[in-house]
Amino acid sequence: MADNLVDLTELGSDMDEEEAIRYAIALSLQEQESQDQLAPQNPGKESSLSHKESSSDSHKSGLLALDRKKMEEERLQRLAKRRRTASSDDDLVEVPPPKRKTPSELPKSPSLPPFANGVVKRTWARGYPRTPEDIKIEEVFQKDKLLLAVLSSFQWDEEWILSKVNLRQTKMLLLAFAPNEAQKTAMQSNVPHGIKFCFPAMNGPGSMHSKLQLLKYADYLRVVIPTGNLVPYDWGETGVMENMVFLIDLPRVVNSAEHQPTAFSIELGRFLKASGVDHNMVDSLANYDFTRTTHLRFVYSIPGGHLNEWQRIGYCGLGTSVASLGLATSDPVEVDLVCASLGAINSDLVGAMYNACQGDDGMTEYNSRLSRATKAKALESMHPVKDRFRIYFPTEQTVARSRGGRMAAGTICVQAKWWRAPTFPTELVRDCVNTRDGLLMHSKMIFVRKGQTQSRGSGQHADNVDEAEAEPTKTQAGRLSPDWVYVGSANLSESAWGRLVKDRATGRPKLTCRNWECGVVIRVSGAERARAGTGARDAASSGISRNANAGGDAPNTQLTETDTAMGMAMGMLKDTIPVPMQYPGRRYRDTEEPWFYS
Repeated sequence: MADNLVDLTELGSDMDEEEAIRYAIALSLQEQESQDQLAPQNPGKESSLSHKESSSDSHKSGLLALDRKKMEEERLQRLAKRRRTASSDDDLVEVPPPKRKTPSELPKSPSLPPFANGVVKRTWARGYPRTPEDIKIEEVFQKDKLLLAVLSSFQWDEEWILSKVNLRQTKMLLLAFAPNEAQKTAMQSNVPHGIKFCFPAMNGPGSMHSKLQLLKYADYLRVVIPTGNLVPYDWGETGVMENMVFLIDLPRVVNSAEHQPTAFSIELGRFLKASGVDHNMVDSLANYDFTRTTHLRFVYSIPGGHLNEWQRIGYCGLGTSVASLGLATSDPVEVDLVCASLGAINSDLVGAMYNACQGDDGMTEYNSRLSRATKAKALESMHPVKDRFRIYFPTEQTVARSRGGRMAAGTICVQAKWWRAPTFPTELVRDCVNTRDGLLMHSKMIFVRKGQTQSRGSGQHADNVDEAEAEPTKTQAGRLSPDWVYVGSANLSESAWGRLVKDRATGRPKLTCRNWECGVVIRVSGAERARAGTGARDAASSGISRNANAGGDAPNTQLTETDTAMGMAMGMLKDTIPVPMQYPGRRYRDTEEPWFYS
């Protein structure tokens, strides 16, 4: 009975007096039924006692029945009295007793914005079926809700951009390039009200190549890092080109004093300040919650020579970011790099990028370069990398066969003189073929994975050197799922990633870059890697190859067992981060060359 009283007390707050009375009667009847069920069923010695108790209970039951009758009579009298004293309005309706609120009626906590944890998407492409992993520019901007847009791009289509926003409610700040003051003045005087320009300093020859979008809404800030420019063909509207897009939505905080800076927010702020964005706008980042960016790092390049903060910029900044995520390793790593442009690359840049993917800040390649005397030693330094670093770039044939053909490949380029130079690492390049048939790619991504967990600088080494250096097999594919992914604007060139040199005046390391670039490093969680590994093992046991272009008669086009294992591990990542190219990439045939655009 005590339990019943507790229940009645808990419910009483939502009942009127009449409902409480009815509930008490129901409890009384339940108690009586329970007592009847517990009455002794066996005759014998206990019969007389049971008979006495039954008589007594019968008497009590009669009293309870009499009390319930009296309670009901009193209830009806109160109800009649209430009706007599109420208004005589014929439309008066008796209000039913209040009920307990259902979970759906209870106050809800504020919902999270759409991409609260960050997501990587492919750009939508006209003529291809829509999937959950693609996104349109309209879905990125959300023009009906957009209050402020900070946009950075290398190429611009002003009329197209203005068709995607509502200037009556959206203010815009455009980070753009202008070669001189006269051009800046002309640009500023030729835009509608509500649009302002910011012209980042170039510090010499180079490109304003970064692609960044900060989109402000009433209750959150969207940070977007695309690989494409603000032109219709980079966002799929002509159906010939694809790009990748990283997005994360940061909820607004009630009190900016509660803002908790993260490595991502700090470096984003540094980049904006260096770009010349007003300090008040940079400081307003503190109005948003960055706590869900701990698995991310904002990486960037700034043109000029950097003597004091070179560890933050270019490939040095990439390595520093990887290390700060706890992903540094002295074990070999597997690197798959997708790009739309190749510079005059050589063993120095490839080695520096490979080391950065291991979490190195640039000093390993720098010290090695300063200590060697000949180009032969430079080629020797490529040996550990040549089987572990793959560069995806389309052949001339792949471009010609694409949906848009050669005319659609104007933003994909490498110069013939660079490719044909003896120092160009042609053996690392694979054909870049989209998983969406016939679609060219303007994407820039790096997929990095390692097979063991030894940390850089730990002093631990494998007991068997041959085993540590051995090529992984299909059965090892589960341990080779990507540890992190880069998405951004940087192609593979020294202009984009920089070069660490010795400063003549001070003798200290100095990083030199030519371009503005930006991107994001995304650490893949342990659970996601486990899912990727399980899928890779299953695929390996079935002997499945993920590459549709595995054919070819020339020896250098054949897929090795390592290629197949790596490709399957990559393929299993696609449920987390879209993998745009067919993998593992087919090696170039002896007679093939990349797409040259001039």
